[in-house]
Amino acid sequence: MSAARFPNTNQTQNCFQNHLDLTRLCQTKGQDVAPFEWYQRVYKSLCPLSWVRFLSLHLAKWADQIEAGSFPGKI
Repeated sequence: MSAARFPNTNQTQNCFQNHLDLTRLCQTKGQDVAPFEWYQRVYKSLCPLSWVRFLSLHLAKWADQIEAGSFPGKI
Protein backbone atom coordinates (compact mmCIF):
# COMPACT_ATOMS: atom_id res chain seq x y z
CA MET A 1 0.00 0.00 0.00
CA SER A 2 1.49 3.34 -0.96
CA ALA A 3 0.86 6.67 0.68
CA ALA A 4 0.86 10.04 -1.05
CA ARG A 5 4.09 10.86 0.76
CA PHE A 6 5.82 7.86 -0.81
CA PRO A 7 4.87 7.79 -4.51
CA ASN A 8 7.66 5.35 -5.38
CA THR A 9 6.44 2.62 -3.05
CA ASN A 10 5.94 -0.62 -4.96
CA GLN A 11 7.40 0.85 -8.16
CA THR A 12 9.94 -1.96 -8.24
CA GLN A 13 7.15 -4.51 -8.65
CA ASN A 14 5.36 -2.24 -11.13
CA CYS A 15 8.51 -1.85 -13.20
CA PHE A 16 9.23 -5.59 -13.22
CA GLN A 17 5.62 -6.42 -14.09
CA ASN A 18 5.72 -4.04 -17.06
CA HIS A 19 8.96 -5.70 -18.17
CA LEU A 20 7.27 -9.10 -18.00
CA ASP A 21 4.25 -7.79 -19.92
CA LEU A 22 6.50 -6.33 -22.61
CA THR A 23 8.46 -9.59 -22.89
CA ARG A 24 5.25 -11.65 -23.07
CA LEU A 25 3.86 -9.38 -25.79
CA CYS A 26 7.07 -9.65 -27.83
CA GLN A 27 6.98 -13.44 -27.61
CA THR A 28 3.34 -13.75 -28.64
CA LYS A 29 2.75 -10.88 -31.06
CA GLY A 30 6.16 -9.50 -32.01
CA GLN A 31 7.26 -5.89 -31.99
CA ASP A 32 5.12 -4.73 -34.91
CA VAL A 33 1.94 -4.14 -32.93
CA ALA A 34 0.64 -0.92 -31.38
CA PRO A 35 0.47 -2.28 -27.80
CA PHE A 36 4.22 -2.96 -27.98
CA GLU A 37 4.93 0.75 -28.34
CA TRP A 38 2.65 1.56 -25.39
CA TYR A 39 4.18 -1.09 -23.09
CA GLN A 40 7.68 -0.06 -24.09
CA ARG A 41 6.95 3.61 -23.38
CA VAL A 42 5.37 2.81 -19.99
CA TYR A 43 8.18 0.42 -19.08
CA LYS A 44 10.90 2.93 -19.93
CA SER A 45 9.12 5.78 -18.16
CA LEU A 46 8.52 3.81 -14.93
CA CYS A 47 11.87 2.11 -14.59
CA PRO A 48 15.17 3.82 -13.91
CA LEU A 49 17.49 3.76 -16.93
CA SER A 50 19.96 1.54 -15.07
CA TRP A 51 17.20 -1.07 -14.59
CA VAL A 52 16.19 -0.91 -18.26
CA ARG A 53 19.81 -1.55 -19.26
CA PHE A 54 20.21 -4.33 -16.68
CA LEU A 55 17.01 -6.10 -17.73
CA SER A 56 17.95 -5.80 -21.41
CA LEU A 57 21.37 -7.36 -20.77
CA HIS A 58 19.88 -10.34 -18.94
CA LEU A 59 17.21 -11.28 -21.50
CA ALA A 60 19.35 -14.04 -23.04
CA LYS A 61 20.07 -15.61 -19.64
CA TRP A 62 16.43 -15.37 -18.67
CA ALA A 63 15.31 -16.87 -21.98
CA ASP A 64 16.96 -20.12 -20.91
CA GLN A 65 15.18 -19.96 -17.54
CA ILE A 66 11.85 -19.21 -19.22
CA GLU A 67 12.32 -22.18 -21.54
CA ALA A 68 13.22 -24.44 -18.61
CA GLY A 69 10.24 -23.20 -16.60
CA SER A 70 12.42 -21.91 -13.75
CA PHE A 71 11.97 -18.16 -14.33
CA PRO A 72 10.30 -16.54 -11.30
CA GLY A 73 7.96 -14.31 -13.33
CA LYS A 74 4.87 -15.37 -15.26
CA ILE A 75 5.53 -15.02 -18.98
